[in-house]
Amino acid sequence: MYTLPDLPFEYSSLEPFMDEQTLHFHHDKHHTAYVKGANLALEKLSEVRKSGDMSGIRAVTLSLSFNLSGHILHSLFWEVIGPQKKAKPEGKLLELINSSFGSFETFMAEFKSVAMTIEGSGWAALVFDGENNNLMVVPIEKHNLLGVTGMKPILVLDVWEHAYYLKYQNDRQSYVNNFEKIINWEAVEKKIEGCCSCCCES
Repeated sequence: MYTLPDLPFEYSSLEPFMDEQTLHFHHDKHHTAYVKGANLALEKLSEVRKSGDMSGIRAVTLSLSFNLSGHILHSLFWEVIGPQKKAKPEGKLLELINSSFGSFETFMAEFKSVAMTIEGSGWAALVFDGENNNLMVVPIEKHNLLGVTGMKPILVLDVWEHAYYLKYQNDRQSYVNNFEKIINWEAVEKKIEGCCSCCCES
């Protein structure tokens, strides 16, 4: 069974870029709903297997895909944001960003552009491609659509309206621009170190 992770920071600690009220709604209500949905889908999947009646398998697995992806992406989101300690990454992550995008500034421009051009609800994601040892920015719509199979997300930005509407209303651009100010680059650096160590071991 899946569980809701605690926030690794105080609800008020991202002010003024992300407000306390939004974080309570986002984490306590929306993320909780994805956890409950994923666990319910698992229960239904178990019932389907026991009964041997596969006629409803499509609805059950779609629900599991949607809710579990929402849980996983939100869990990553909480890990990679926080009171900012540094304005840009260092070490291996910065090297990969520079080699993949040309510069940190180009990467951030691309990341923000992808976030702004997602149609409806979804995520902008910085992902690691272990086969080519590089980084890409991809859209993930509705948690589980249009992602690139096999890519490891290391930084994600939630652009569902529940992530920003209370503070920013329909001004997604300001929300996306301010996201850069709350990225926990140390956490993202640790994720890329894990990716690279796995590649080296293989």
